[in-house]
Amino acid sequence: MNRRAKQVISCLIIAAAIGLIGLGISNGGYRDVWNKARIICFECIGIG
Repeated sequence: MNRRAKQVISCLIIAAAIGLIGLGISNGGYRDVWNKARIICFECIGIG
């Protein structure tokens, strides 16, 4: 595979990742991740 093809594939993967992140944010997925992280953190320090 030549250098140009690798660059195109890399750009497509990055564009797909950005699109999926945007879809997750618009779908409210960040709230689920935040709540799970908060609960785990509180359990680690003994509050929850």
